[in-house]
Amino acid sequence: MDRLESMSLFVAAAEAGSLSAAGRRLGIPLATISRKISELEARLKTRLLNRSARRLTLTDAGHAYLAACRRILDDVGEAERTAAGEYSTPTGELIITAPIVFGRLHVLPVIIAFLAAYPEVDIRLTLADRITQLIDEHIDLAVRIGQLRDSNMVAIRIGSIRHVVCASPAYLTEHGTPKAPEDLATHRCITFEGALATWSFGGGKTEFAVPVRSRLRVNTAEAAIDAAIAGVGMTRVLSYQIAEAVRSGSLRPVLQAFEPEPWPVSLVHAGQGLLPVKLRAFLDFAAPRIRERLAQSMWRNEPS
Repeated sequence: MDRLESMSLFVAAAEAGSLSAAGRRLGIPLATISRKISELEARLKTRLLNRSARRLTLTDAGHAYLAACRRILDDVGEAERTAAGEYSTPTGELIITAPIVFGRLHVLPVIIAFLAAYPEVDIRLTLADRITQLIDEHIDLAVRIGQLRDSNMVAIRIGSIRHVVCASPAYLTEHGTPKAPEDLATHRCITFEGALATWSFGGGKTEFAVPVRSRLRVNTAEAAIDAAIAGVGMTRVLSYQIAEAVRSGSLRPVLQAFEPEPWPVSLVHAGQGLLPVKLRAFLDFAAPRIRERLAQSMWRNEPS
């Protein structure tokens, strides 16, 4: 029995949720996959999968064996890529994830430039505002905003972003510019759906929250920014989201002296073993470029 083939079929079946789905994905007859996995279970003398009419589920032994199979297959794949020259020439596919707005504004332009410079590398970019599991989801690199939880991941800090209160010049002319966070009580504010009707300022032991009047609630930063530009009220977003609006004069930041501590922005990868040259090439290419773009969005001392 080919152990690696059986491991691969077992992983495919577990990920697909059924033997037939795995067979369609791999182009292998259902009977072949079923026989190979049954032989694997017989050799191990344990059941790995609970089979039902609708779906496969992993047994306790199956969960542990699945994690081991993934590690083994990843190691074999790395060895094959080394022998094939992937570690000397950038080639293959990179899977990258980033937050939606940040990815569109800052990561995608860098990826486009990278693809032009490295024609043998393909990239799959997933934009999502959730924390992805790099190893479980087979992701090579993630852009993370905020403090990182302790893990075995390798993080490269490329900058930081700020929480900024802003409004249109027309609104500030009509309603006045707040000089302290407490002044927000008399202003109309644009908030995010599900968020508390308070905004926090300062940092560490000096952090404090003030209530705000939510004149309009929205569920995206883009909508809040559009409403603020239209003069509906003040909103609070991330610095990179309004950099262009501030430069054009459509929005004006206020209360900058009271902002919370900036959030770090990092490139995160698993860092296990020798990095494929395609990933090292992207890190070397992207890190300074995204760092420069972030620095340009960290404006200070705007008129208020």
